[in-house]
Amino acid sequence: MLDFQGDVREHVAVLDALKTPSVRVKREEQLETVAGLIIPGGESTTIGNLLRHYGMDEAIRRRHAKGMAVFGTCAGLILMAREIQGSQQPRLGLMDITAARNAFGRQIQSFETDLSVPTLGEAPLRAVFIRAPYVSRVGEGVETLATFRNRIVLVRQSNLLAAAFHPELVGETRAHRLFVDIVRGRA
Repeated sequence: MLDFQGDVREHVAVLDALKTPSVRVKREEQLETVAGLIIPGGESTTIGNLLRHYGMDEAIRRRHAKGMAVFGTCAGLILMAREIQGSQQPRLGLMDITAARNAFGRQIQSFETDLSVPTLGEAPLRAVFIRAPYVSRVGEGVETLATFRNRIVLVRQSNLLAAAFHPELVGETRAHRLFVDIVRGRA
């Protein structure tokens, strides 16, 4: 769990509910101890600047190149994107997608909804959208797992998973369970 800024505690609570140990990663050497990294929601420009300042951007890229899985929610999706519409902000660029920031409106327009995610079962997945992005382009090898209002909001590319929303804020565990299965090589 990247622990620079954002809703770290909420992700840790979901992993605890799944009986999956977590490490709060703040330094490069801690990356060597994890097989998967969650990049939580927060403020993508701030997190990107912190990643660059502490050299964690390159460290994460190196670890991913060696097989570390990555799951980003909201700001995490933006940071994982190869391209960000209208922005040159720091990013990891791990996933062959283009992210559109604040695509569902400002903070006051935040909302909860149910999403159909067939990969995660028949029951709808509860999702919280807070100044949420969406994926405006997917590259080759990127699988769209969910859309909302004809916008792509959940994607997977190999061992990368990115959600435009926050499943962790409502106790939803299925996206995290999928990520844990990806990390363990079961998905």
